[in-house]
Amino acid sequence: MEPFFYFGMMSFLMSVLVSCDPVPEGVVHMDCHERYFMIAVDRSFAGDEARFEAVDRTGVYAITKSYAASCGYSIAVLPSSSYLVLRASYFSCHTANQDDQVFTFNFNLLARRDGAEAVYALNKTCLPLLPWCPREVTCEVNYMEVSVRSEITCAAGTRKDDWNTLATAHSSSTSDWQVMFQTDVEPMAPMSLSDAREKGYVFELTDSRLIFRTPYGQPHSTISMVNGIPVEVVHATLFSRQSWFVIMVDLLAVCSIHEGTFEDGHVVFETPEALYPGSDATRLFVGLNTELLEPSVFAIEEDIVMMNGTVQIRIPVNMKGGHRKSFANDDLYEFYTFHLHLEQLFEDEEETRLRLHKMLVTPLLLHPLCTQNQTVVEDHMFTVYLGDIPDDVKLLSFQLNGHEMKWPPANTSSYTIVNVVQTNNEHGYMLKVPFDDPVVAQEFYTVHSVKYSLDINYTLRVLPENELYYHSFSVSALTDVSPPVLEAVCSETGITFRVHHRPFDFLWFLSVGSKALTSELAAQRGYTMTNDSAALQLLVPLFTQGFQYEDITLKGFLGTFELLVKERQTSAVQRSISKTCPFTSSEVIACSMDGRMTVLADLSLITPSGATPSRSNLLDVFCGPVEADNTKALFSFPLNGCSSKVELSKGDVIYENEIFYNSKHDGERVVVRCTYPLDGLHRLFSMHRFDSDSPGIGSIIHSSKQHKAAPLRATTAVKTRAPTTTRSEDVNAKLLASHGNVRYFRVLKGRKPHPDRRKGLFLQAVKQDFLYK
Repeated sequence: MEPFFYFGMMSFLMSVLVSCDPVPEGVVHMDCHERYFMIAVDRSFAGDEARFEAVDRTGVYAITKSYAASCGYSIAVLPSSSYLVLRASYFSCHTANQDDQVFTFNFNLLARRDGAEAVYALNKTCLPLLPWCPREVTCEVNYMEVSVRSEITCAAGTRKDDWNTLATAHSSSTSDWQVMFQTDVEPMAPMSLSDAREKGYVFELTDSRLIFRTPYGQPHSTISMVNGIPVEVVHATLFSRQSWFVIMVDLLAVCSIHEGTFEDGHVVFETPEALYPGSDATRLFVGLNTELLEPSVFAIEEDIVMMNGTVQIRIPVNMKGGHRKSFANDDLYEFYTFHLHLEQLFEDEEETRLRLHKMLVTPLLLHPLCTQNQTVVEDHMFTVYLGDIPDDVKLLSFQLNGHEMKWPPANTSSYTIVNVVQTNNEHGYMLKVPFDDPVVAQEFYTVHSVKYSLDINYTLRVLPENELYYHSFSVSALTDVSPPVLEAVCSETGITFRVHHRPFDFLWFLSVGSKALTSELAAQRGYTMTNDSAALQLLVPLFTQGFQYEDITLKGFLGTFELLVKERQTSAVQRSISKTCPFTSSEVIACSMDGRMTVLADLSLITPSGATPSRSNLLDVFCGPVEADNTKALFSFPLNGCSSKVELSKGDVIYENEIFYNSKHDGERVVVRCTYPLDGLHRLFSMHRFDSDSPGIGSIIHSSKQHKAAPLRATTAVKTRAPTTTRSEDVNAKLLASHGNVRYFRVLKGRKPHPDRRKGLFLQAVKQDFLYK
């Protein structure tokens, strides 16, 4: 075995032995394309410091930036993509080439994993499908490569430049291969291939091809303008003098170096239609990334323009196949990158195929986010949509009126925020916050309207760099202020009212009838009122003042209690909240607003043994119960009927009657009374109508022979007790006593008639009585 071959095999085996880590599925993609091999590695797996090594039988070679350009490799870390991409020419330095038909690639991927460097072996064999053209030119992103057939053919004619080169080659004193670079000025001095290799130029001879490769920007290259488009030209001539003749090979690389422009939402790239002098362009293929299509089926057919010897390609920024990347710097920006793959066929004496790989990048473009206030005031909730957010931008956190909120929110939160997927590789966030959430600011806009306001501050991060971008938005809503709504619940012993506090509740107050509901009133009437920071609760026990009773039967009755919501400034009633509940009791009395007393009384103490309450009666023996059972009797009668007694006392009118088992029974008795405030009566002692502002207060008094209730005098002999009456009440009482035949008398609230005007009051009463007959 040859020593050199043995050493090479050992180096290759050693490289394989250290590359023993298995490659996880899905993180590396390897594909064969016409004239190049591509590896794409997921950067989330490989990391930012990942790198490649080329492996052949002679050893392992690190692919650095300069080494890649001279040896036929290009490595791209796209800022808008999550992949690290390596492209290798079929004629790259360390590719195993079998008859220019089978190409085998071996690479090492070096990535840092768990704090240590891991080595992954990558290999692939590619077989090109298209036959090789006599001349093929590759314009890669970092180098130019020309390959020509190695068979020598005689040209039909010789140009002046060829004679100049031939003269220089003929004067050479060596038979080794040399290269001479030509420029528009004058030919340069020849140099050996080894000297050219040190300067970054590579010349290789395969079974059937001669390859020349050079990085861009070499000292021997020139920049020319062709139809206003910059192109880079490298013209190398290989020659060797053999006795009296010279072998000479002309190698010409011409590539457009147009960087692309941005116009009206399009990236525009231009290249000359015919790059080689004397050649005619025959076909054109264009693609993004790796797929090549003819213009007739290309997705942007209308954006390929060929005129005045120029090919202009316009790519919309939102076209599929491009990559976008966000960038945060006070505002949110974006830029797009496109891997343009262009292929042209030229015809002159031989066919030339030119392949161009170009990375086109837009300038930074402002990317405004879309914020929509979708609040419906009737829903009593803020609804805000933040949209048009690129996929590489995610929500990190947000604040509501300066309060840091959780993302994602807890299930117990009153607000919600959800991610909304859009169709154009963008997404958004829908935020909903109730008006009554504690973070929402409230202020009175007018007397009866409230302004709700919310300042939203989003903190977004751009991946993978985690750059922060802040977006703010403010919303407000104006709503009419409504009176409070009370909840009411029935119980066996009464009714419970509850009202939740709101910031603007001070605009109203609660009242029971004409009396404002205060802690003093509640204590006076026997209500139980509690008031904390959350709500006010009022327990109204049955039979306390303010209850109204209806549908009284022996089995039960309905009790109604009403609370009024009044405007604080005007005392106008804004809302009435009443609750009616069914109750059961052995006794109940109702004094109606239209002058009727309804009494359910327990008569078990006044009914003789063996008798029933159905034989009981009132002061008028002809006024019996409506219905009765073994112990109770139900009476319903007009206040001024059934021999009822009436008395004026301390601003009240008191009607009284008694329930007897019979008129001669001198034992236990039941006294029933209805008390009405005098200033709430509009028709007093009328034979036709009784009109009161409110129901009266009833009472049932059980008394024995030893403890009788103080009786009231008959209606025709009403006398008030002077020491406890006001001047007006005393005058009214005397007028009633003096004029017993008056059918109607109106008590004017708040007036105090002078004694000298008694005659006038009497005439007024008679006149009103006549009108109401």
